[in-house]
Amino acid sequence: MLGTLLAALRSGDALDKAFKEFDDMLSAGQWMFGKVHSVLDGDVPFADVREELFQKDQDINELLRSLRLNIVTHLSVNKNADIAACLALMSIAKDAERIGDYCKNLFEVTEHGILAKGDGKYQERISNLPGDVEEIFGLVRTAFNESSSKQAKVAIKAADAIRSRCDQISEELLEDHAEISTQDAVSLSMQARYFKRITSHLANIATAVFGKIEELDFRKPPKPMESDAAPE
Repeated sequence: MLGTLLAALRSGDALDKAFKEFDDMLSAGQWMFGKVHSVLDGDVPFADVREELFQKDQDINELLRSLRLNIVTHLSVNKNADIAACLALMSIAKDAERIGDYCKNLFEVTEHGILAKGDGKYQERISNLPGDVEEIFGLVRTAFNESSSKQAKVAIKAADAIRSRCDQISEELLEDHAEISTQDAVSLSMQARYFKRITSHLANIATAVFGKIEELDFRKPPKPMESDAAPE
């Protein structure tokens, strides 16, 4: 859907600017997630990135406002405008904005002192998730900028695997009454939820590269995984 339109856009008009602003939103979200990943790993104190992180979230909000204006401008001056593609771009721009919000939420888990630590079985499994999510950011941006359905489908498959892992971790935490403290259970559950939500929004963006507008926001739930062992 959007892939075909994007491949033809190089005119510098309002819609072209809107697509550029969308990529800027994704880039900012990727930057935010990378910073939060560094905090989660203990490489950077949360106080060192808080102000810049929250400012980047505001930058994403401003880009969304400008993108919407550019889409409206394009539709108002082009009688042959691709309305479906414009609606799709408007929709996935909200996905990009929500990614920034969830990155901020994930950061707040650490800021309030409930970052789970230790070498427990849950911590080991969840600590592998941020790196895998970061790879999906790259896949989605490549798919979008190169109008690549193949890359988009690779991103969706990887996103579904992460969503399944997050679901399995959350379900096990709910049933675990012995091996983990309440504080760590809350922290890990929140982390798993935010990783899943960020990944789901990235998958929805990837769907827009080749899917139909009516398919956006209504992706099938991931299939349950038989095993959630951490990769060697």
